[in-house]
Amino acid sequence: MSRGALLSETRPEGLDELLDDAGADGWLLYDFRDQNPIAHELLGLGKTTRRAFALVPRKGEPHLLHHAIEGSAWREWRWARSTYRDWRELASGLRDLLEGMGTVAMEHSPGSAVPTVDRVPAGVLELVRATGVRVVSSGDLVSACHSRWSEQGLSLHRRAAGIVRSTAMAAFERARDAAAAGEPIGERTLMGWIADRLRREGVTEQVGCIVAAGESAADPHYEPAGEGESLAAGSLVLIDLWGGFPDGGIPADQTWMAVLGDEAPERWHEVWRAACAARDGALDLLCARSEAKAEVLGWEVDEAAREILRARGFGEWFVHRLGHSIDSELHGSGPNLDHLESRDERRLIPGVGFSVEPGIYIPGEIGVRTEVNVYWGPNGPEVTTPGPQGELLFFPVA
Repeated sequence: MSRGALLSETRPEGLDELLDDAGADGWLLYDFRDQNPIAHELLGLGKTTRRAFALVPRKGEPHLLHHAIEGSAWREWRWARSTYRDWRELASGLRDLLEGMGTVAMEHSPGSAVPTVDRVPAGVLELVRATGVRVVSSGDLVSACHSRWSEQGLSLHRRAAGIVRSTAMAAFERARDAAAAGEPIGERTLMGWIADRLRREGVTEQVGCIVAAGESAADPHYEPAGEGESLAAGSLVLIDLWGGFPDGGIPADQTWMAVLGDEAPERWHEVWRAACAARDGALDLLCARSEAKAEVLGWEVDEAAREILRARGFGEWFVHRLGHSIDSELHGSGPNLDHLESRDERRLIPGVGFSVEPGIYIPGEIGVRTEVNVYWGPNGPEVTTPGPQGELLFFPVA
């Protein structure tokens, strides 16, 4: 969705149905100093320094309550508004704003199960509940109105995906050439090389990477100490890299694995193939549900991949969720594929995107991860990562 989507003269498609599904009479968006980036983006806000509430009711016109000094920040607001000056007027103004409301949806997640949606402070929830209004989670509204990809975002994502993939392959070649010359480079040096190349190719937003060799990859969010390990001949190397284009581009996020050599122990193949089986099993579930026109929840996809790893004896070594939402942020606010860190019960709806990235991390031995991105388009799930990896890649060191 575009910035300021809730300021459009046309209500976002499906909003009323989503409010019905949530059992809510309206969507109450709260922000303070960009404390709630979801509301900040949907309302197209600039700098704000005081608390504000914007109510989008299921029936009737939106209404705004903001501080008296913040008129400029809300110049694009086209509907009714009220202002407050002190805390007493804020409390009474909130009661007036919510008059007739029985239940409102807010960026709140019970038990903070989904942190990317849990944006409203507990004290603000107390203020709202003190008016007699019940609060439910806006999770599905966030998916539909905030985390859906625009056509421009999808187009720029596809461009970024090609560059991210080619950069990973070039990075393996760079490490191979250095090893062949007898001067293997360190993990940290290759990380810098990757980031520089992405930026030279125009992928300048939310750029980052992980390079992990051998046992280092058993730490999923590995950060080398100093220069890190040398990428010598025979190394098993994980490269996780990401970034996007500016002006509404959706970032791409991929993980690739290669051997700097022409052979690998059977154990490496065994672990890698198990991770790939989990990835492909998750993708198969997505396709099957799409073809059957059946609902699929984020946690179900995670569980499908996790069960495959359990059956192969690697379940205990898959220590993070299967995938994260991707929207304007690399780790977005839409549905995650998660039945470990949380039980994400949000539906995967057309227009959202996410990663699928099972990993196996055995401390002191090996770490592997395979990662692709998926866009849920009009015809179902589309893997946007070009040429997803099957077998381990080999870069022979001459």
